[in-house]
Amino acid sequence: MSLRPAPALMPQGTLLSFAESLADAARPIAMTHFRTRLDVESKADDSPVTIADRAIEARLRAMIEQRHPSHGIFGEETGATPGDGSLWVIDPIDGTKSFVTGLPLFGTLLAHLQHGVPVLGVVDIPVLGERWTAEAEGPALLNGVPVRVSDCRALASARFMTTSPEGFHGKDEAAYRRLSEAVGLRRFGGDCYAYALLASGHCDLIAECGLQPYDYLALVPVIEGAGGVVTDWNGAPLGLDSDGRVLAAATPELHDAAMALLRG
Repeated sequence: MSLRPAPALMPQGTLLSFAESLADAARPIAMTHFRTRLDVESKADDSPVTIADRAIEARLRAMIEQRHPSHGIFGEETGATPGDGSLWVIDPIDGTKSFVTGLPLFGTLLAHLQHGVPVLGVVDIPVLGERWTAEAEGPALLNGVPVRVSDCRALASARFMTTSPEGFHGKDEAAYRRLSEAVGLRRFGGDCYAYALLASGHCDLIAECGLQPYDYLALVPVIEGAGGVVTDWNGAPLGLDSDGRVLAAATPELHDAAMALLRG
């Protein structure tokens, strides 16, 4: 189910092939630093950053600037540079807290937007050798094989995931608790990996808040390409100006039921 029109694209597969070359370049950098003694710095928002985050983003920026010099780039570590309506959004290591504690469920996220619409997404999990990809109106793939969301429609049987209950505060915390109490199973952690698992049918529902565009834009084509639904908590399509509240579900029925609880 897609909630947005697809803009005119480059030839099918052209962007995706280049995006996969970016992910190929990011993997060895991440693995070189994984489970080594790292200096971990805290950014202004208290989130951690390492040499691996910065090295990956610098490498991917250089590759994009060489191949597509007119495209804009928005990276978590070095901000945004303007372009011609085409924009690459990079999260070099989504799940840095997992990365610095030796957990293998971190990933590199790559999104390509055309006129603000995410038309390509890559979720690459270096340690596990798993990569989810999707291009606009095409299927979501795991290592080249199509994947599909589950057919779960009821909250009572839904397998629910979120990165951490500690991420919800105030009214958002109350909304999370309403939803958490209604589902059949709860699991925490995973960051971007949880959304990839939803695309493959292994969990059914995810709700989070406080996310940034580089946290969620790559996930949109993947989840929609697998037949799922992903929006903000009001049901609006996700974009650069979304408020950071994300709701992903396997089916429209499950999405509607979860959204009703989140909105109270």
